Amino acid sequence: MSVREFSPLFSWGFSLRRSKWLIPLFNNNVFSFGTSAVNDGPYGYKKSSNNRREKSTSTVNQKESTMVRTKNEPSDLFEGIEKIQVVTEIGNNVCAVRIEETSEEAKQRELEQKKKEHEEAKRKEQERYRQLSDGAIIDLLENGKLALYNLEDKLGDKKRAVKIRRMFLAAKINPQDETILDTLPYANDLNYDHVFGACCESVVGYVPLPVGIVGPIIIDGKPYHIPMATVEGCLVASTHRGCKALSSSLEGGVNSVILSDGMTRGPVVQFANAKRCYELKQYIENPENFQTICRVFNSDSRFARLLEIKVGIAGRKAFLRFKCRTGDAMGMNMISKATQKALKFLKHELFPDMDILSLSGNYCTDKKPSAMNWIEGRGKSVVVDATIPADVVKSVLKTTVDEIVSLNVSKNLIGSAMAGSIGGFNAHAANIVTAIFLATGQDAAQNVESSNCMTIMEKTPEGHLYVSVTMPSIEVGTVGGGTHLDAQKTCLKIMGVAGANMENPGQNAQTLAKCVASTVMAGELSLMAALAADHLVSAHIAHNRKK
Repeated sequence: MSVREFSPLFSWGFSLRRSKWLIPLFNNNVFSFGTSAVNDGPYGYKKSSNNRREKSTSTVNQKESTMVRTKNEPSDLFEGIEKIQVVTEIGNNVCAVRIEETSEEAKQRELEQKKKEHEEAKRKEQERYRQLSDGAIIDLLENGKLALYNLEDKLGDKKRAVKIRRMFLAAKINPQDETILDTLPYANDLNYDHVFGACCESVVGYVPLPVGIVGPIIIDGKPYHIPMATVEGCLVASTHRGCKALSSSLEGGVNSVILSDGMTRGPVVQFANAKRCYELKQYIENPENFQTICRVFNSDSRFARLLEIKVGIAGRKAFLRFKCRTGDAMGMNMISKATQKALKFLKHELFPDMDILSLSGNYCTDKKPSAMNWIEGRGKSVVVDATIPADVVKSVLKTTVDEIVSLNVSKNLIGSAMAGSIGGFNAHAANIVTAIFLATGQDAAQNVESSNCMTIMEKTPEGHLYVSVTMPSIEVGTVGGGTHLDAQKTCLKIMGVAGANMENPGQNAQTLAKCVASTVMAGELSLMAALAADHLVSAHIAHNRKK
């Protein structure tokens, strides 16, 4: 704590000195004023006349001197603290202030000093490397004096680090043709400050993907344009046709519902026997105990809020499926940290014989086909539906209600059941999910569970087409991961969901999930109509073949 922080106190004290009714408030064991401050000794504490003091002098303005303990000073006042004494004299007014610095503050100051020294040493090292030529840096890489993955940190220039890494690797990949990486872009448009330490290591460039926009598609009364990054010709055109049909629905677009919202993490723990696993299960399922775990879990983040813990037992192993809200983040890092904290609490406070085998025991389940995700949900569980007039089915989709309904049963329901599919009761949901994921900076590998989808089509009594899509495990976020990259953030801005929703945390991510499900339904409609009308091959030839 610096003396400077107390400077306002000095002037405040002197101005109050002239108010008679305030003098008793300050003329106590903390502050002394006027000549009493001098007589009471260098601490500003009142002492008896028997106290031994060390003489201190003052300048006209301000002086700092070392605090000296008197013989009657309570010893506990001096334990674990460093003392600084300040005596200030202006005219006849003297204020002596005692300032204490705890040992924790001293440690913090020491850590900050070490951090500054480390940063200064790092800056000097980067300056030395910056003065070297690219060839000299490559020589250091060849000799093992520099690590290829660590170039950004050592050079302090991320774009130059990528350039040198490309030169080094090109010679290794094909010594006869060192231009092999020249057509892989790297220098323009990509902000490597956003990439380094967040998205990728050992970077040599980036892969541009074509991005198309479909829509507008009206969702809950609001129009959205949806960006899709894909290399499959016909996908954007087909999905756009589905959006057009949905926007002409009897409801005036798509209606959506979020059934649940919660990311999961499923660690595996082990005991000596199954009985202890069951005791853990009983403890967690007790409502009071669950609230205790909630407090520990929730303390790790402003946004993580534990919803439930599902416990499965196999022999002497217990699988705990934590489910929590994660705001506008997809939330895997958030829930992993909070789950780890909860596990440590359970082990150290309640079950010391519990072995934590892994933070992930595949009970989550992440990036794998899973009946658990299909039944219980993961991320955002979304249902969207609409009723399309029969004349729109005929004019826009080029088929009939009876034909598309019959095909949906044969293909998406019976056909998928024959294949033993888990969550695959759809035509091509993964096509749309992956295209939107790539465009908006989502974790592309999570298309595995995010593409879980059941497409239902029915003929209404009035002869119209009712269509719905149920997607129990859409895993998306509008903050974190690749969402902060410039191009991906732009795609999120197109939909109006970039970043965190400060007024209603989590709403942006939920809106993105609704957009994904609604666009999937558009894609399902168009593809099923093309199959029913036998237009699939001709459409793909028209859009996939370069003329």
